[in-house]
Amino acid sequence: MDELKAWWIKKLSDEGDPNEWWGKKIAQLAKRDAYIVRVRGKASKLDNCERENASYQYRMHLRLLIKQKNYYYEEEQIFPCRFGIKSGEIHQHHRVSALERHQSHSNPKLPFERREKNDSRFEYDRLSAVQYAERWWNSYNPAYEHFDVDCTNYISQCLHAGGAPMHGAPVREKGWWYSGKSWSFSWSVANAMRWYLSAANNGLQGVAVESADQLLPGDVICYDFQGDGRWDHTTIVVNKDAYGMPLVNAHTDNSRNRYWTYEDSTAYTPEIQYKFFRIGE
Repeated sequence: MDELKAWWIKKLSDEGDPNEWWGKKIAQLAKRDAYIVRVRGKASKLDNCERENASYQYRMHLRLLIKQKNYYYEEEQIFPCRFGIKSGEIHQHHRVSALERHQSHSNPKLPFERREKNDSRFEYDRLSAVQYAERWWNSYNPAYEHFDVDCTNYISQCLHAGGAPMHGAPVREKGWWYSGKSWSFSWSVANAMRWYLSAANNGLQGVAVESADQLLPGDVICYDFQGDGRWDHTTIVVNKDAYGMPLVNAHTDNSRNRYWTYEDSTAYTPEIQYKFFRIGE
């Protein structure tokens, strides 16, 4: 609808409220010596908006061409928005909080125990993991279950495409695995994957590192948005920016080449905690 298009044009034409996601995006880019060269967007699944005083939800696909020094890359984000119509005008338009969706997902902390060191190694094919992440960043492989909160399921698929071996089936509380209509908690739940990666000594393995710049494409970042010890989100590194910092892909709010800090996320809080894992080492 024309009113929605006009709203977005106005929204993207200024720097916005620094307390809102678009203002945070502009501020984040400025800190990185980066700026937006071009914006493209498309709304989908928009309900009929003829009725007065109704609430509607749709999905926005936002594509940003970003320049940083002499380096260009395109970031894409897809996220739900909601608005109302009153007296023929849009009101209360807002981006639906990602935190609400993450917190509604079962997020058990599982008692993974560090086992005696296994000398076996798997050859991690980072290129294949990243290629999978690019192929499926905005769609869903029918060979796997699709979840409303799909971030960790997607990352697990990427890691498996890179050669990470499964183990632990059929016990859901053990190992990291997917089999038909069943899977381990660590395959699909952000909190469980974070603790699994800290404990695993065979199968899929990762080594925690201190800072994001130590990560390579194919590595994993875990997010605790509120700093409360419950890990909410998982991403995979697919690229680096002009300063060698990670750009990540993710599901739930499907994203591609997003800057790793998530400062522009509606789930972001100043208490956010990160955990960085080098995979296959």
